[in-house]
Order: sequence, then structure tokens, then C-alpha cells
Amino acid sequence: MSWKVEALLAGVPLPFRGEELSAFAKVPLAGPVRVTREGLVGDHQADRKHHGGPHMAVHIYPLDHHPFWQRELGGHELLAQPGAFGSNLAIRNLDETMVRIGDRFRLGSALVEVSQPRMPCWKIEHRFGQKGMVATIIETARCGWYFRVIEEGVAKAGDMLELDEGDRTPWTLAEVFTAIANPRAQTSAPRLLAMGDCELLAPQWREKARRKAEGMGGA
Repeated sequence: MSWKVEALLAGVPLPFRGEELSAFAKVPLAGPVRVTREGLVGDHQADRKHHGGPHMAVHIYPLDHHPFWQRELGGHELLAQPGAFGSNLAIRNLDETMVRIGDRFRLGSALVEVSQPRMPCWKIEHRFGQKGMVATIIETARCGWYFRVIEEGVAKAGDMLELDEGDRTPWTLAEVFTAIANPRAQTSAPRLLAMGDCELLAPQWREKARRKAEGMGGA
């Protein structure tokens, strides 16, 4: 299975809110792009405490969610841009219900692995000037996700994101995100503890799963 990469995108720190900088807004890159364990060469994060690093190297937010947000927001000019949600990859026909934690893909000559969902934050609402988007993402699991880079390489627009190895865990991104991030999710402590023990899930999400399980009375 494979999906065409319509664009690879990167951002640089720019004024975002007052004096605060953010590289949230991404723009397409021309030509071949080096994919390293820290992400795409040319992509930056202003807040390295909460963004970036090997478990958040490459971000994808499905283009198929843009029509949903057009309806939710009553139209928004940012949704015409593939990097509206800070995505490094512009891809269609692939979403959180189709991808599992640990799935590996070839991105050009690089090998990437699904590491974690993307937890929404206030920056999404600030960028769009709309309240309630974070709550909607948590409710619908339209969260996007991150890849870690297993083998560095080069990729460009027009390449294929090709599934290399799937079904390495039993949970889709949507299932993991809902179980851990949605406070109203119908889940169980044993299920959360299993996620917390999964080495293919990024450490911060494993910790979130364990804490939630403990709150439910899990061991």
C-alpha cells in the first residue's frame, strides 16, 4: 500500500502571539529533502521543550480532515494550505483509523515509524482564531500523528509513502488517542496498562496511559 506525497513542508520560528515565536506554520519545500532522526532538514521548532526530538521527528496531519474543518469553521482561508495544522507531509486517503502504532513506512529512501498521536494544544485555536477546536479534536480523534526516523534518507514531493511493515501493535492511532486523551472514552485499566507497556509507543504517551490506568484503579 502506498500514498503519494503531495508536499514536504517545513517551518521557521516566526512571531505567533506577542513576542512568542512558533514554527507552527509550514510551507512546501522544493526539491529533495534530507530526512534525519530530528526531522526534515529546514524544519524548526521554537519550543524544543514540547516539540521536536526523535519521537516527534516528522508530523502528518491528514489532508482528508480539511473538508471536515471547513464545515466546522464555516470556511477558513488557512485550510487551502497543506501546512495549516503544522504538518510536514501532505498526503490524502490516509488517516488515524488506518495506521497503527509501530507501523513502518518508506518515505523516499528514509524509513519512518509511527511513534505517537499528536496531542492538540492552544496553538491550533490561536492560529485559526477559533475556540473549541482542541475539544473537537479530542472528541473525534482527528489528531494527526508523528513518525520517528529509523533510517535516514532523502524524500521529495511526488514520492510515495509506502507501507513497509504493519500490524506491529493491535491499536490504531485513533484507538490510542481516544483511550488515552479522551476523558470520556470507554476503555479499561488493563487496556491502558498494555499501551503503557508498549515500547513502540513514545514514552510520554506510555506515561499518560499508565497514569490514567492508575486513576481507574489499575495496578
